[in-house]
Amino acid sequence: MGDAAVPHPHPAARIAAAWRRERPGTPTDSIEIVTPIWRLAKLFADDRNRVLRAAGIDAATLDLLSVIRRSGPPYSLSTREIAQRTLVTAGAVSQRVARAERDGLVRRGPGTTGRRTVLVSLTDEGHALIERSVDAVLGREASLVSGLSEAERAALMALLDKLMSDVRHRTSDSGS
Repeated sequence: MGDAAVPHPHPAARIAAAWRRERPGTPTDSIEIVTPIWRLAKLFADDRNRVLRAAGIDAATLDLLSVIRRSGPPYSLSTREIAQRTLVTAGAVSQRVARAERDGLVRRGPGTTGRRTVLVSLTDEGHALIERSVDAVLGREASLVSGLSEAERAALMALLDKLMSDVRHRTSDSGS
């Protein structure tokens, strides 16, 4: 029968087995979960970067334009709202907005809730770019997960959600 009949374990299983062989007692339970997640994240990130380059946009600009676009008409958010929704610092938001404004993708204007409030709005060019980019990115990512059935996707989402919640708890200051 040869090698073809012998199933080859996932590379992470081989890594875990090697650590168990070399250092008995070393905790290896996470390797077969964490290693494939890291590898899959890298594959997704590399593929997304290729799609973004082809669409003429970078990840930070996609993030900025996406959060404004998802806000609905009139496609304007304060810089504070952008920072809260993108989970980046106010300084990073300021840099992203300045770069996108230079590129003609957004415009800044005064807010309505106070003198220091700044509203960031999509320009027509920014709106067109985010429409094309979202179609390209989400279309590609949909094709990448199309090998899973709807039930498998639902089960995976539930497991990832559970893992994310538990990891957040265990890595927070209150969880240690």
